Amino acid sequence: MIARLCEPSSELHIAEDWYRRTALEDLIGVPTEQVYDTRLYRSLDHLRPHQEAIEKHLVKRLGELFAIEYDLLLYDVTSTYFEGVATPEICKRGDSRDHRPDCVQVNIALVATKQGFPRGYELFEGNRTDVTTVEEIVTAMEARYGKVDRVWVMDRGMVSADNIEWLRAGERRYILGAARSEMKKWGKELADKKNWQEVRDGVEVKICQAPDGSETFLLCRSKERATKEKAMHERFGQRIEDALESMERRITKSRKPLERGPLERQVGRLLERNSRAGGRYRVEIVDDANGAAGVRLQWSVCPQWDEWAQYSEGTYILRTNITDWTPEALWTAYVQLTEAAFRIHKSDLSVRPIWHHKADHIKAHILVCFLAYVLWKTLEKWQSLAGLGQQPTHNSRRALAYSEHRRRAPPRRRLAARAPSALRRTPRQSTSCLARSAWAHTAR
Repeated sequence: MIARLCEPSSELHIAEDWYRRTALEDLIGVPTEQVYDTRLYRSLDHLRPHQEAIEKHLVKRLGELFAIEYDLLLYDVTSTYFEGVATPEICKRGDSRDHRPDCVQVNIALVATKQGFPRGYELFEGNRTDVTTVEEIVTAMEARYGKVDRVWVMDRGMVSADNIEWLRAGERRYILGAARSEMKKWGKELADKKNWQEVRDGVEVKICQAPDGSETFLLCRSKERATKEKAMHERFGQRIEDALESMERRITKSRKPLERGPLERQVGRLLERNSRAGGRYRVEIVDDANGAAGVRLQWSVCPQWDEWAQYSEGTYILRTNITDWTPEALWTAYVQLTEAAFRIHKSDLSVRPIWHHKADHIKAHILVCFLAYVLWKTLEKWQSLAGLGQQPTHNSRRALAYSEHRRRAPPRRRLAARAPSALRRTPRQSTSCLARSAWAHTAR
């Protein structure tokens, strides 16, 4: 777990290289010759059955250390893929967030607090859609920690009529990202410039009640997001127009009759590749008795699409059954979902590549990544409270580099080598020492 935080790599690399370069032999009392790959694999086998007990302990211990509140839970699903052979038990092809449909994958469902501390996780098959996991993960969390007055925050990938009805039936409170199709229902309110409230620089929201009064909809508009979406529409629109003009010239210059079917399929593929702006254009292949091709390309721009884009660009909608929160509180709670966990969990902790192929070892590997993420958040919180910033991985790697420099430097030069003030320690007190200290406090 400490290796996963400090230098993510395989068990073989840990045994043959990483462990002997750290101070862990002195800290935990395990000689280097007793650390080898098969022993590490066996440790995975022993770790996996204790997942639920470990999660319960962490919830209790982190609550004691940092007074964490568990009234707001953020739930999201990500995936990680395998480039080699993996067990078909849980590794399946599905909708790849990493744009690797050629690889099998597993889905990782993570529940975190509003501070980003993980509450628990579940693994699902790679072909499992997000919307089908909601009932299972909520039920599992309630079985482990009890059903109290919590607020569940989820993105629009989790939203379905059945899920919303199930959450209501259990009297659960929620804040959900609404499907984009909901925007059409609120077109009049989006066009109306009244009653918008700024919740952050460049972000404004408007509260709207559902017709039956059962839900509250929060219309949100971001200037930064609007600028980005407008640029995307312009870029895709330009591609479409350039391709249509090229096709139009080719049809005009043709000296033999052209079939309508292949041309229509070309138009369909063009609009599909540029779907962001595909609805802006009306394209037809019509008969033309005056041309050698026998057909001609006819296209135009829909003014209604441009008018709707002015209101919809940069806009998204939230839905909730909470009635006593301010618009700013609702928006802030949802935004925390995008900032809480997965950017760190998939990049800095390097879940990929996964060198395991058996289902039990894959599950244990994900558990190690989860525990390393807990340690990362613990270090981040401590550094923040001490005024040392919020980049524990960056600082720990600086400490490791300094330790390596001191270990390799000639004896006379070691006295001259100096570490950054926040990281000044003896050569053996590398990042592993810091990580072990943090985990000792968390596991106590």
